[in-house]
Amino acid sequence: MGLMNIIRRMANKKSERSEKFKQMEEDYRLNKMLMDRQKSSNERELESIMKKRREDNIKQQLDSIHKQQTKDTWSDHSILKSSNILKEDKKIMRDDKPILHQKNIFLDNKTKIPLTGNEMFFRW
Repeated sequence: MGLMNIIRRMANKKSERSEKFKQMEEDYRLNKMLMDRQKSSNERELESIMKKRREDNIKQQLDSIHKQQTKDTWSDHSILKSSNILKEDKKIMRDDKPILHQKNIFLDNKTKIPLTGNEMFFRW
């Protein structure tokens, strides 16, 4: 029964925290409504314009940061910095079957009969 008591206490603490949070949220919302009612319409309009400008500035800064991060990501790739593999004299370009190592994947290994249709990819 000790485990059940621990779980029950944890659930009670969680519900207490959520109730306290809801109460604080309600107090904040009421306080904000009271402050807004005390302001004139011009003050409210000015605040909304300033808030919009601030949000636009934040969005522009984030856009520039995201562009820079994307640029940095693409510039750091080694494949983009490597030279052209077709122009270089590499073994991979001279070998006929560099990956297959002279093995014919279209033949059945046991019977050496060519695979056709669904057998080629879905053999059991």
